[in-house]
Amino acid sequence: MTRTAWSSPAVVAAALLVPFPGHAAAEPSPFGLWARGDGKAKVRIERCGGDICAINTWIREGTSGEKAGDRLVMSVAPSGAGRWAGTAFDPQRDLDYRLTMTVGEERMTTRGCVLAGLVCKDMGWTRLSRD
Repeated sequence: MTRTAWSSPAVVAAALLVPFPGHAAAEPSPFGLWARGDGKAKVRIERCGGDICAINTWIREGTSGEKAGDRLVMSVAPSGAGRWAGTAFDPQRDLDYRLTMTVGEERMTTRGCVLAGLVCKDMGWTRLSRD
């Protein structure tokens, strides 16, 4: 049996490294360090047990009601292209939120809602580093 160049292990291995047309790149991850759009906070988003936590790493002086170390515990999961959805708990304020995150490579938008979605707030974020 003759062996063709296409059946050599090196060629097969190289072919597996080339992405297929239409192959989707990995979705952007929310994990890393982010700066809040109003310039008043920086947070690190990381895994904490089975959930995801956003931990304040810096708060602008004079910002009331927040401090470094405050944590938002999020029970979210991917829900589409660049979207995460679920709930969040703010132990400092004892509030539960319905939460959506739209994550890009360098920007993220979060939307938190309370009172069955009657009161919502959107916030823009800029990525500072990846984890």
